Amino acid sequence: MSVRVRRVYDPPEPGDGVRVLVDRLWPRGVSKDAAHVDEWPKGLTPSTELRRWYHAGEGTFEEFARRYESELTAPEAAELLDRVRELTAEGPVTLLTSAKSPEQSHTAVLVRLLEADRR
Repeated sequence: MSVRVRRVYDPPEPGDGVRVLVDRLWPRGVSKDAAHVDEWPKGLTPSTELRRWYHAGEGTFEEFARRYESELTAPEAAELLDRVRELTAEGPVTLLTSAKSPEQSHTAVLVRLLEADRR
């Protein structure tokens, strides 16, 4: 299983495998053709309320991650996470985000959960 994170603004690379956009909103300034997105599971992303809370600077990344993991237990999100797990079992997957610091965003939480499956 290979999971990597890239910014959606970066051009596609041959080793990307399945490209999954993990942002709720389509990134500004990127056409759908240029993004080369294979899947866009909007229900896998943090809720608007959680996203706004975190971006307002009201909490730590650790608290955000805890709350987001809790949201991922909801039926729709859990089903979509299972779909991404299936994709990773089939080959490389690239999680795409517009976040400027993916290591401090929901993508880091997703990678941690997906890598935990390998253990």
